[in-house]
Amino acid sequence: MPPATAAADQYFLGYGPAEQRRLQAQAEDLAGEAAWLLDRVGPLEGRRVVELGTGPRGYLDALAEHVGWTGTVVGVERSADAVALARLLAARRGLANVQLLHGDARSTRLPGATFDLAIARLVLVNVPRPEEIVAEAVRLTRPGGMVAFHEADALSDVCDPPLGAWTRLRDLLNRYAALNGIDLFVGRRLPRLLRDAGLEDVQVRPIVHVDEPGHPRRSLLPDFVDNLRERLIANGLIAPDELARLQDEVRRHVEDRDTLVISHLYIQAWGRRPA
Repeated sequence: MPPATAAADQYFLGYGPAEQRRLQAQAEDLAGEAAWLLDRVGPLEGRRVVELGTGPRGYLDALAEHVGWTGTVVGVERSADAVALARLLAARRGLANVQLLHGDARSTRLPGATFDLAIARLVLVNVPRPEEIVAEAVRLTRPGGMVAFHEADALSDVCDPPLGAWTRLRDLLNRYAALNGIDLFVGRRLPRLLRDAGLEDVQVRPIVHVDEPGHPRRSLLPDFVDNLRERLIANGLIAPDELARLQDEVRRHVEDRDTLVISHLYIQAWGRRPA
């Protein structure tokens, strides 16, 4: 029986209910960083904006506020469940200037050169062939328009004191990602991907978080492994009992207030499509 690797276009962390809840909470947690980036690529009042891989929330409410009632926000998402959740969010918050489309960020079928900004957050680190999404973002943007990404790089995903179980789980995720053509270190490549896609004036902002006790990001490593549990076991990468033991060790370690947890590196990068 062949290994149960992810389908070619499968989102690394899956589309389950737990992941949808995590993405909704993540949008709240990263609201300040979203506002900072939108200020750099603006002004957006009255503009047309597209978000690729919007998930259940993404930038939608922040974008809706920035473009105002005379602007338009289009969110594209391939998970039908996430689209439904995003539509519910837009309805509950009265975001009449937001439209959600069920589609692939690599090929949205939207008309090219019609948006003032194309934006995405933490999508490239979860999919194979990230350059195709960057290319679609550039295609959608009008000459002189902006493209912006917020991505992750596992470079700084560490704890202190060191823990063997942490290293084992980190290596496990890296191995599974490699099997499926996913680059968990894509953040460092992001500026180059933007330049290679033809953008100019590419700028970069790195972000690193030292997560305080109780912050949900401290448990991201075992949480991510939970999302992938069945696939990791089906691929023969680890036995169920060993996986449970490692996760338990890591969770106890990060719950210790004296454990330092540094999250993965974030890279925000943006550039302009030549006029």
